[in-house]
Amino acid sequence: MQQVIHYFLHFGFPLLIAAVFYRPAWIKAYVILMLTMLVDADHLLAIPIFDPCRCSVGFHPLHSYPAITVYMILLIWPKTRLVGIGLLLHMLTDSIDCLFIMKNCG
Repeated sequence: MQQVIHYFLHFGFPLLIAAVFYRPAWIKAYVILMLTMLVDADHLLAIPIFDPCRCSVGFHPLHSYPAITVYMILLIWPKTRLVGIGLLLHMLTDSIDCLFIMKNCG
């Protein structure tokens, strides 16, 4: 169930946001939202790269609380708002994963 929620929030919910709020240019909006997943490149800096019991929020540099603050600031300007939405949605998705991690890994 965790995987279903995770992938819906990463792929399905952004599609819903693009289709509802950016209808005339929903494809462009969806592509921008998908490109915000490049924020996961910071996982490559960790050793090991993947740890099923590690919460990425607060651990990886682009998942840090100062970075999340910058993502919130991006919401202010219309030209950066969609990127901010995508990055914050990504952080929300990863935060939900952290709840599952706490439950499963103690």
